[in-house]
Amino acid sequence: MPREVERRRLHRTDWMALLSGVLFVVLGILIVTRAITDPLVLIGVLVLGLAFAGLVAIIARVVRGK
Repeated sequence: MPREVERRRLHRTDWMALLSGVLFVVLGILIVTRAITDPLVLIGVLVLGLAFAGLVAIIARVVRGK
């Protein structure tokens, strides 16, 4: 049984995809609940959120060494 666990490889987290997905879900909820009504604010939050997700993905890649 331990040999099966050793051979099993876990995949690494794709931080860009994970954070982008969370961002779009949160923005969708904010739009549906009408918490954000100004399109310029929505675009600004979207751009900043994607920039943050990209920064986290770059840092994670550098830390992993790949």
